[in-house]
Amino acid sequence: MRHDILTRGLTELESRIVSEHFNYLKLLAEDGVVILAGRTQNTDYSSFGIVLLKAETMEVAREIMLNDPAVKNKMFRAELFPYKTSLFNPDNAK
Repeated sequence: MRHDILTRGLTELESRIVSEHFNYLKLLAEDGVVILAGRTQNTDYSSFGIVLLKAETMEVAREIMLNDPAVKNKMFRAELFPYKTSLFNPDNAK
C-alpha cells in the first residue's frame, strides 16, 4: 500500500479503485475464497494489508492477487506467500 494515500487522503480516482478493491475482496469472501482481509492501523511507511485466501494452486492464487483492482492499478503492491495453518480456534474469531 502506498502510505502517502493514508496521510493525504484519496483522489476521486483512488477512491474508486479502493472501492473496487473492497468489492472484489467482498465477492471473493462470499464465494468462499477470501478467508480474512484487513490492514494495519498505522499510517506510515510500515502500513500493510493481509489477505488470506484459499486457492488450488499458487498460479490460481497469483491470478486472484494480480486481478485485484488496486494491484492492477499499482495503488497497492502485492506479494504472494504460501501459508499453512498450524492453530486455529474459530471461537476466537468472533
